[in-house]
Amino acid sequence: MERPLIAVLLLVGLIIGSGVGSSYARARRGWNDYQAAKKTVPGARHAAWLLIKVVTTKIGVIALLLIGAVAYAAADSDEGSPATPNPSTSPDERPAR
Repeated sequence: MERPLIAVLLLVGLIIGSGVGSSYARARRGWNDYQAAKKTVPGARHAAWLLIKVVTTKIGVIALLLIGAVAYAAADSDEGSPATPNPSTSPDERPAR
């Protein structure tokens, strides 16, 4: 009677142990992954701010170039200057066909 009881207890212990062991291994891998990700966060944060700085600098340069181009075009426009008179035809000339 003792042998089947020991075999059943051993089987139950193996099932419970394998479940607990696999859960422990999964938790340990998760903890290691968390620690690795935690160590990379400052570097990733620095890289993100560096990329944001580069993009904002490029946008600023492009905006300044556009503003300069608009100001240059506005300074060269002839809208504000008086119109020059067109040469008129004299009465003795016939219009060309």
